[in-house]
Amino acid sequence: MTTLTVSAPSLDLPRNCTFDPDDWRILARQWYAVALIRDVEKDGVVGATLLDERLVVYKVDDDIVVANELCTHRGVPLTLGTNRDCKGVRCPYHGLQFGKGGKCIKVPAHPDNGIPSKLNLKSYPVVLRYGLVWTCLSPGEEGAIADVPFMPHWDDAGFQQINCPAFDIAGFAGRQVEGFLDVAHFAFIHTETFADPDNALVPSYETRPTAVGFEAEYYSTVGNYPHGKQDETPKDFLWLRHFRAHLPFTAHLTVHFPEGGRLSILNAASPVSARKTRLFVPIARNFDTDRPVQEVYDFNRKVFEEDATMVEQQKPENLPLDPRLEAHIPADRSSINYRRGLREMGLSQFFVA
Repeated sequence: MTTLTVSAPSLDLPRNCTFDPDDWRILARQWYAVALIRDVEKDGVVGATLLDERLVVYKVDDDIVVANELCTHRGVPLTLGTNRDCKGVRCPYHGLQFGKGGKCIKVPAHPDNGIPSKLNLKSYPVVLRYGLVWTCLSPGEEGAIADVPFMPHWDDAGFQQINCPAFDIAGFAGRQVEGFLDVAHFAFIHTETFADPDNALVPSYETRPTAVGFEAEYYSTVGNYPHGKQDETPKDFLWLRHFRAHLPFTAHLTVHFPEGGRLSILNAASPVSARKTRLFVPIARNFDTDRPVQEVYDFNRKVFEEDATMVEQQKPENLPLDPRLEAHIPADRSSINYRRGLREMGLSQFFVA
């Protein structure tokens, strides 16, 4: 008789984890955005998946809780439940209710009994910033190994705060962030939104290391006004784009507009899995603040779609960290530094083979 041996999954990894186990443990120590605050406040209960871990995000009074999605009693997704009067999420199966910190606060079948702690949900730390709910899956006893990424100008006087709807990409977060940092694709990918197809030149630029990654100041004649407004650029104006990479999957861009205008964009790529990304993009600007916000949503969605078209087609789907696996050109200076930084974090192949 043949005996079939089945290896048990590691208890600290999510079900059906798509990441290399060692890479997952490194990535789980970082902060990621998982929901827009406005969505949680509106609906009371929002579902999210981070690094293959299914989560429920819900409101209790003035607090927002991030916890494992499955009810501890019979494994029903709590995202199917309700949150009446923001008093915590209620399981649709047997009515168990969960409040602050994921604690079970009501078992309707036994209202007079004590509630055992094993019914509590596993919850995660929460930071509310830039209109987003941020969490860390594995902070450890000493806390997460990094802070929530910094976004310039969000709280500055005179700046309008805008939060684009989340955007899903059928691709890996590392590929998306690398594309955000890339300056050579404008003339080929963004010709329907802001770029000039006849201006593909990439002037030389340098990168500088920072405590969380690197930054680069890139000057060029490629404008950032949407098509139809390009004539607003003064003659001989050089556009400055100041990139900041916060490893592993967040980056920031400040675009310097004419007459002191600033556009601050946070690219927070949340890795749903090794093959899917949910993109959150808070924006702050000190110009056109009287214009409808929907214009910003519509324009940026077109930009996201242009980028996603390429990211979703790239092979291999993961981001090759061995510099010998793909060819490079001088315009790839940011990409090369990005990949080097991920290697220095100890990351390797990302995907489960």
